[in-house]
Amino acid sequence: MNNKINKKTQILYIHGGNTYRSRKEFQKALKKYEPSLEKPEIWSGDYLEKKLAKDFQLIRAGMPFKENARYEEWKTMFEHYLKILDKNLVLIGVSLGGIFLAKYLSENKINKKLKGVYIIAPPYDNSLPHEDLLGGFKLKNDLSLIYKNCQSTHFIFSNDDNIVPLSQAEKYQKRIKDIKIYFFDNMNGHFRCEKFPELIKMIKNDCL
Repeated sequence: MNNKINKKTQILYIHGGNTYRSRKEFQKALKKYEPSLEKPEIWSGDYLEKKLAKDFQLIRAGMPFKENARYEEWKTMFEHYLKILDKNLVLIGVSLGGIFLAKYLSENKINKKLKGVYIIAPPYDNSLPHEDLLGGFKLKNDLSLIYKNCQSTHFIFSNDDNIVPLSQAEKYQKRIKDIKIYFFDNMNGHFRCEKFPELIKMIKNDCL
């Protein structure tokens, strides 16, 4: 009888967020905010968990103050998660969560075996058409440590993204040697699509 338990690989998912120049700008944005009572069907919700539940444990990082984020606070929370997660680990970062991973992994050596890192729609700098990128998320010049932390690092962009345009992807291409970068159509703008089978395939190819 085989008593060996096949433990699921953990995935830490880091959501997006917003940054503002000042509290006044943040308050102005709050006044314009239009809440919705409907839960949108999006790939990063139930779809992601259902597609990966057999072999992976999905953990959603609750990063502090995502409505007005600060890098140092996110870094502190991320390191709390790293302390309790398994040695083998997958990381997914979306939008602000994507540039957070790019910045952290380019500045810090990870004492984990990262089986895959998926950086989705990350801004590169503060030249976005509709948002400011502030709060300490600015990247340093040398990003080479990203691939030393994990060779299976994938940068993923949408061809019709109106929040993080392809000009941001081009800047990553210029900065990182041998970058693995993917461009997808029909992502409903800033990856608001209901399904994302390509990501599921990438994760399974890297980890199983």
